[in-house]
Amino acid sequence: MDIAAWLRGLGLQQYEQAFRENAIDAEVLPDLTDADLEKLGMLLGHRKRFRKAIMGLGPSSSHTHASTDDIAAQSRTRELSAERRQLTVMFVDLVGSTALATRLDPEDLREIIGAYHRCVADTVAHFGGFVAKYMGDGVLVYFGYPQAHENAAEQAVRAGLALVNAVRRLPEPEPLRIRIGIGTGQVVVGDLITAGEGQERGVVGETPNLAARLQALAEPGTVVIGPQTRQLVGDLFEYRDLGAVEVKGFPEPIHPYQVFRESAVESRFEALHGTTPTPLVGREEEVDLLQRHWYHARSGEGRVVLLSGEPGIGKSRLTVTLQERIQDELHTRLRYFCSPHHQDSALHPTIAQLERAAGLERDDPPERKLDKLAALLAPTSPEDVALLAELLSLPTEGRFPPLQLTPQRKKEKTFEALLGQFEYLTRQGPVLMLYEDVHWIDPSSRELLDLLIERMSRLPVLLVVTFAWNFKRHGPGRHMSGCLPSAGSTAVKAPRWSNGSPAPESCPAMLSPRSLNARMGCHCSSRS
Repeated sequence: MDIAAWLRGLGLQQYEQAFRENAIDAEVLPDLTDADLEKLGMLLGHRKRFRKAIMGLGPSSSHTHASTDDIAAQSRTRELSAERRQLTVMFVDLVGSTALATRLDPEDLREIIGAYHRCVADTVAHFGGFVAKYMGDGVLVYFGYPQAHENAAEQAVRAGLALVNAVRRLPEPEPLRIRIGIGTGQVVVGDLITAGEGQERGVVGETPNLAARLQALAEPGTVVIGPQTRQLVGDLFEYRDLGAVEVKGFPEPIHPYQVFRESAVESRFEALHGTTPTPLVGREEEVDLLQRHWYHARSGEGRVVLLSGEPGIGKSRLTVTLQERIQDELHTRLRYFCSPHHQDSALHPTIAQLERAAGLERDDPPERKLDKLAALLAPTSPEDVALLAELLSLPTEGRFPPLQLTPQRKKEKTFEALLGQFEYLTRQGPVLMLYEDVHWIDPSSRELLDLLIERMSRLPVLLVVTFAWNFKRHGPGRHMSGCLPSAGSTAVKAPRWSNGSPAPESCPAMLSPRSLNARMGCHCSSRS
């Protein structure tokens, strides 16, 4: 049996390598338990999809002797069957293609259209998009297909903004511009034509039509999204409200928005859920645990708390509640947010935090930004200001002497400057430091975080780190030890690496899940 092909048919191709490395074949496939799948790094929703697929293959006794052709045929049948799902659809149109056709030789036009198609395909693939169809100067793209993603709408908008810039930069004799419409809604995905070379994956529903209509409303070089897409992406972007618009084929006016750029929002959680989230229910003991560690930390006993759990279980909501509980106390709050879009950007969380703390605005001239940064960092040495200004890509010519340092030494000095600023803040009073979504952390930020934890022994700091439960890489705080269980935990288990071998004793213990569907580990450590 071709396990890889079978997984691809289920939209679970990201687990091919894990299945291959663990020697999982057709014989053991139906015997895999939920715990086995979890050890392989499979998410909860994917495990449920996998179990349904296994049951659809029939009893394990017959399946173990089934031929590869039989199983492949069943996989193809499942793949070709129609299904109802939410989908985000993008329609891309090349502006002025008719005029280009009248001015250019057909072969020249073919090269331009080909370059445009390749640019669209490469860009949307980077954001998880699926090119469904090329229609001359138009391209139809699906997000959330063939594999569903909770952030499909966000990825579609990011892809749209990236596409506008990418097409504009194409090295063609004439500058090219596009307009993009993006809509989200319920559709039925299936093969409308299933014979011969004309086989095509089709989508039935109003969403593709909505995307096409939104594209027609867009100005050249802009992205327009529908109301449901806008609701899903929250305040992650900056928009212009286009008001209620009558659209052909739709009985009621629609409410589109033009997207300008990514917003400078501080927190993804607040961007997606608003600044006044719903009340937290059933987590009083966890919040009390965080508060107790805050009281220890503010007295000079540095504390680290690791919050881990599946996406959406409430890690960020816990940190918001902690901030609400201590908002009337004198303290400094530092917030760092890792992003899936900046995992290759060194020190991105730190750069973003410095920009927010200094009050840097997009339209500020470089001199004004440098003045704000210098005011934030005072008192400090000119070298430290120059190092951190360079980290923020701010020119320092004429203000500070040039830095004659090797790349490695510059990195070390930059870390020293950042750690020095941190220690200066702790001398002014207690510090609450929040480091969110560390499963997306870049290597340089992880190195800096470990250095910071080493210095927290006698500092009035509470560091709260959140990350996804299936984060397998070496986590933050390699020097921590000990653990206090959260409410509802039934046992404390010794940690193990993903290959099953015991982890060193210095690693924090892992809490057993509260339940299969809602589990949260709260690992706490004193740095005293």
